[in-house]
Amino acid sequence: MNNKRETKKVIGLMSGTSCDSIDAAYCLVKPDLKVELIKGINYSYPEFVRDLIFKAFRGEINIKELCQLNFLIGECFADASCELIKEFGKPDFISSHGQTVYHYPFNEKNGNLNLKSTLQIGESSVINAKTGCTVISNFREKDIAYGGEGAPLVCFADKIWFKNSNTLVQNIGGIANVTVVSNEIETFGFDTGCGNIMIDYCANKFYNQKFDKDGKIASFGKISDKWLEYLLKDEYYFKKPPKTTGREYFSPEYIEKILKFAPEKPEDIIATLTALTAKSIVLSYERFIFNKIKIKDVVIGGGGAYNPVMMKIIRDYLPKEINLKTHEDYNISNNYKEAMAFALLGYCTYYNIPNNVPSCTGAKKSVVLGKITG
Repeated sequence: MNNKRETKKVIGLMSGTSCDSIDAAYCLVKPDLKVELIKGINYSYPEFVRDLIFKAFRGEINIKELCQLNFLIGECFADASCELIKEFGKPDFISSHGQTVYHYPFNEKNGNLNLKSTLQIGESSVINAKTGCTVISNFREKDIAYGGEGAPLVCFADKIWFKNSNTLVQNIGGIANVTVVSNEIETFGFDTGCGNIMIDYCANKFYNQKFDKDGKIASFGKISDKWLEYLLKDEYYFKKPPKTTGREYFSPEYIEKILKFAPEKPEDIIATLTALTAKSIVLSYERFIFNKIKIKDVVIGGGGAYNPVMMKIIRDYLPKEINLKTHEDYNISNNYKEAMAFALLGYCTYYNIPNNVPSCTGAKKSVVLGKITG
């Protein structure tokens, strides 16, 4: 491919651990690696597809269903792309994160063979066939092949978009992850722990809602200090970076186990889980970041940025001299930031630019991630 960089039209596709929708972002990615969002949409999975995805999360899916789900998600990603293509025309290529159904970032071996692995599905050939566009996908596998954890990958975008600042870039999706950006130390990042997964689970369990919209349920609840203290003793919060986690850890079995010690009122449960996300984030800063660098700003993105209760609790826990902002303060969409980041990762794959950050993922070296279909 031509190594002289040009501005490219790219559709970035992302579906995270919350699995609330496919985020599709029509972007202009520029030679200086800045990304301009033209338009983003949240494309809902058909209910039966979403049910199958959650069945996969629970390990209740058979091999036939998993095979079919790979192609079904590919169709859904293609349909999301087509919504944008109707309005803005075909992009130069599509960059798809896929849907993670299992992530196993542990250095476990069977004999001489390493069991560390990850699985994102959403067949790129289906996206290619339905849209007529080249598709770049499967970003996480190569990082793992080179000894990394395959995550967090958005650190690469954070390093570019927030350079020249002492900033913590915090995403709060299903899982919460942070990138430390500074000229004084090497960029690093890690998953701070649970984001919205357990809140979403309990909103569904007790209120038949997919999530706690605007933190309304939590706003009526009371934080149980005793239960919060118990939850914060989980070993993940003490593990040193680099580290990643996911639904495999914060599973339905995990949630049902901790609910045995929960307060009686559902609103108190959700209020406390909201506080857990907030406090585990700030505790991770205190344990692993504040002793390395003096931080000026914390910038929140993802679904958590739209939860005023969670934002207030984070503000209360943070030192007063640190500013709390959202991505919107930097003209970056809170909602579509990760889809924009994967548009950037795809652009780098296209131009053969290494696009992982070993200090974030633990990989042995910086490599070009992604596979090209088209």
